[in-house]
Amino acid sequence: MLIWFVAAYLLVTVGVGFYASTRVRNAKDFAAGGRSMSFPLVAAMVFATWFGSEAVLGIPATFIEEGFAGIVEDPFGSFGCLMLVGLIIARPLYRMNLLTIGDYFRKRFGPNVELILSLVIIASYLGWIAAQLTALGVVFNVISEGAISTTQGMLLGTLIVLLYTLFGGMWSVALTDFMQMLIIVVGLLYLTWLIGDMAGGPEAVIAQAANEGKFTFIHSFEPRDLVAFLGAAVTMMLGSIPQQDVYARVMSAKTETIAARASMAGACFYLGFCMLPIFLTYAASMIDPAMVQRWLAEDAQMILPHLILERTPLFAQILFFGALLSAIMSTASGTLLAPSVTFTENILKRFLPVLDDRQFLFAMRVTVFGCALATLVFALYSDASIYEMVGNAYKVTLVAAVVPLFAGLFWRRASTQGALLAIACGLTSWLYLEFTSSEEAFWPPQLAGLLLSVAGMLVGSLLPQWFGRRQEEAGAAETVRA
Repeated sequence: MLIWFVAAYLLVTVGVGFYASTRVRNAKDFAAGGRSMSFPLVAAMVFATWFGSEAVLGIPATFIEEGFAGIVEDPFGSFGCLMLVGLIIARPLYRMNLLTIGDYFRKRFGPNVELILSLVIIASYLGWIAAQLTALGVVFNVISEGAISTTQGMLLGTLIVLLYTLFGGMWSVALTDFMQMLIIVVGLLYLTWLIGDMAGGPEAVIAQAANEGKFTFIHSFEPRDLVAFLGAAVTMMLGSIPQQDVYARVMSAKTETIAARASMAGACFYLGFCMLPIFLTYAASMIDPAMVQRWLAEDAQMILPHLILERTPLFAQILFFGALLSAIMSTASGTLLAPSVTFTENILKRFLPVLDDRQFLFAMRVTVFGCALATLVFALYSDASIYEMVGNAYKVTLVAAVVPLFAGLFWRRASTQGALLAIACGLTSWLYLEFTSSEEAFWPPQLAGLLLSVAGMLVGSLLPQWFGRRQEEAGAAETVRA
């Protein structure tokens, strides 16, 4: 019965995606929804895109082992990212009326910076999309009780997400995200009430977690621990800002006010609802300690799905797996569309500038298909956990794209030379430290890369200007002497 309900839900999702394709008349509709979406749709997209497999499986698994100290990156860093976008980033970017975040880098720093950062942004999506495809495989394997292997589940999930994203684009993402958000909210609220009651009430669960120190963000205030905390916090708080999926949601809104407020509303919904799977997974340790210990030794991400299958009635199982599939597919569709649009607009267009709108739309769809295949291959061969895949995805944009974005928006003296040097310093130092430093190293590689990127922007922007002024002063003095 559970499998049949899941199959029906997947058919409805694909149907909504095909309906959305009727609203796609041109490339801008496909990529950004034509800047016509209301506050509820944009807020739903922000929430549903970010609330993915890591929110339901990865974050709770990390919390039960490490507490809040282990999940600083996500959800707290992600909450900070979306709040910063709403407070200071959304309005200035919306006014520029561009298709992609790569277009911003071209307009502010030139085509070379656009090309490099577009490649960086595309590469950053590899881990995030792969995490969702991996989670789809796991879910299909669990609900079929092993009849569908994880690999087969990944193939099936990729096909479903690809179908409705390929035809409907951003409109498909928007409408399916809205439907999926409702399922997530209803399903998790019901399960929180049901599982909380089985564990002795929410107060008992929260009290035990507090007694075990799970709500501690940092275990000591030694310099090394403070630096590690800061490195984890900024990875997603800043590293996920220069991303096409964030920019696309800003640009899809009817007005800049909707863009800003929807981002902040989505942030609050995201942080609040991330607490529910954490609560459910920790409650499992009180309801069935033996089962939790068994899966902690094998794969902590399986604690919550097996609790639901073994301890709840069919209706609860339908709600949980409906909410889980909604969370995964909404994130997968949004993150699949973003790098594809960036590649077509900011890389392919450089080599094929004569494409008309119809050809451009076709190229976007071909790129979506290619991106799905590439990330599926990566997911099949990666051995990282879902939480690690998502966290690692943002390190490359943190060290390469954050400083050019902020400096370009808020520092008039930022120059193309500064942006190029910031990218070079950030990427090279981060890559060097990633491959050479040990886990006991004082500086997290991504934090060192960010700081050196800042230094590169300052030196690259100010030094040529200082030399230019010196030359002008010397020329003026020579003229006076002459």
